[in-house]
Amino acid sequence: MDREDAILKQVLDAVEARTPLAIHGGQSKAFYAQPRSGEALDVSGHAGIVEYDPGELVVTCRAGTPLAELRQALAEHGQHLPFEPPAFGEKATVGGTVACGFSGPRRPWAGSLRDYLLGVRIINGRGKALRFGGQVMKNVAGYDVSRLMAGSLGTLGVILETSFKVLPKPLRERTLRFEMTQREALGQLANWSGKPLPLSASCWRDGQLFLRLSGAERETARAAESLGGEAVDEADVFWRALREHEDEFFSSGPLWRLSLSSTAEPIDLDTPCLVEWGGAQRWYVTKANPERIRAAAASAGGHATLFRGDIDDIPRFHPQAKGLQQLQERVREAFDPHGLFNRGLLAPKR
Repeated sequence: MDREDAILKQVLDAVEARTPLAIHGGQSKAFYAQPRSGEALDVSGHAGIVEYDPGELVVTCRAGTPLAELRQALAEHGQHLPFEPPAFGEKATVGGTVACGFSGPRRPWAGSLRDYLLGVRIINGRGKALRFGGQVMKNVAGYDVSRLMAGSLGTLGVILETSFKVLPKPLRERTLRFEMTQREALGQLANWSGKPLPLSASCWRDGQLFLRLSGAERETARAAESLGGEAVDEADVFWRALREHEDEFFSSGPLWRLSLSSTAEPIDLDTPCLVEWGGAQRWYVTKANPERIRAAAASAGGHATLFRGDIDDIPRFHPQAKGLQQLQERVREAFDPHGLFNRGLLAPKR
């Protein structure tokens, strides 16, 4: 269903009255980011696949299109979104997926959502419908504005349409399990990542490292034989539970995500840790002092996000360097000069 005219009218009315707008779709990721304020702008009804050419490996769909619907359409042609985005709920939409910028277990080896986003159509804070990028990689020239939308949380504009590059699904996947400490796992992952192995996901927790191989039958069989380990049956269930945070590890307490160099030493926060992305993404469910958590992440050259849960007077995102913060504000002012979109979502002062 095309609801662009209705959405545009609401934005134009808001611009004229300087009324803040709280953009949302299926709200499957409403737990993420700061509380927001404003009049609700629901884009979930603006849905449908606009164009899909399996031969060209490109799909264009409206922002309110359910992520599950897009996945099904691609699967019917043996294709998928290579960055393996989490849905975090049945009502997840494509626009919300782009706005949050989340990528799944395949991220380190296949690339991020931003890498596969070819183009977008948005309504900016002046009430103008704009198109950035296109439907092929070669259309990208100069500043790749469309990719700014990935992870912007709707603060730069109302996403109307997105175009993605898609890829064929792997012919074969195998998952192996190894017994080892976190330190040993980080060392092995660094070693394996430097070799021509068909790696597509990793997860360490509770003294066990899980490694997924994706590719042709012969390629994955040869890799599995050289690596050893124990074969895991029904591994699709395991990786889905990890991607969607349905694993019991994520079930309770404040959830922190630390983004670090994959080779950073283990960080002891006196609580269990789950390691993804070859060591670059580490999860902790802990009530430890937030300043201690962020100091530990910063000392390792990374940052810490309070991914789920709320802690009084603690911002969800790691404090930014002054220069980066000023740059982000300039970008937001260029797209949304009146600060109408998702006010307060990225930072309390917004």
